[in-house]
Parts: sequence; C-alpha cells; structure tokens
Amino acid sequence: MGALIDSSILVAAERGKLDLDSVLASSADEHVAIAAITASELLHGVHRAANPAQRARREAFVERLLEALPVVPFDLVVSRVHARVWAGLAAKGVVIGAHDLLIAATALAFDYAVVTRDKRSFPKIPGLVVRMW
Repeated sequence: MGALIDSSILVAAERGKLDLDSVLASSADEHVAIAAITASELLHGVHRAANPAQRARREAFVERLLEALPVVPFDLVVSRVHARVWAGLAAKGVVIGAHDLLIAATALAFDYAVVTRDKRSFPKIPGLVVRMW
C-alpha cells in the first residue's frame, strides 16, 4: 500500500513543525505521492503569501516537493470512485470538504492510505486507511 500525503502534512513541514525528510526516510519502502488537488492547494498557498520574501520561501519549498513527489492525477478512475463515495456520504448526511473528498477518492482508487493531520474529515470516509503523522 502506498501513502498519499495530505497538504496538512506538507504545511506542517513548511512551518518547521514536522521533519518531512525523516518521516519520508522512515517510509522509504512504500510509494509516497500527492494528489493533484494537493499540488493545487500548495501552489495556492504560494500565490497567497503575505509578502515577496514569504512567497519566495514557499515557492522554493513547493517546487522541491513537486520535483520529489509524484503527483497522482484526477482521472476517470478516480472520478468514478469520487462519485460513489460522495453519493454514499451524501445519503448518510455526511459532509466532507470538496478537496478532502478528492484526496480520499484518489487514495481509494490507487489503494493508498491518506497521511494527514486532519482528524475530522478523512476518518469519516468508509474504507479509507488514514495515518496520522
């Protein structure tokens, strides 16, 4: 099983609250990637930086990540899983953030665990393996 890293992990690493290199080294035996929507969330953070110095730091950090980690696309396979999971949750009245649902669908489609710091959204998704870093 691989691991799909959520942006909460990457933001914590950027802020110095997590040693991402050490954590990735301890997971060297499994495939680690990010979802396409996570790449978008990170790039959004670059564009929202408060000042040019912060933007430059964020951009350097994000570009290093994008070079180091494969980005799993949102394709028709993931779309089908997304629609099924979304409909199932909606039928139960469970609401999950749109981006988290895209990440979860990507993980389920590729048989990955989601690695996150989000204890609220991901555990609500049936069948999803969630790991907290």
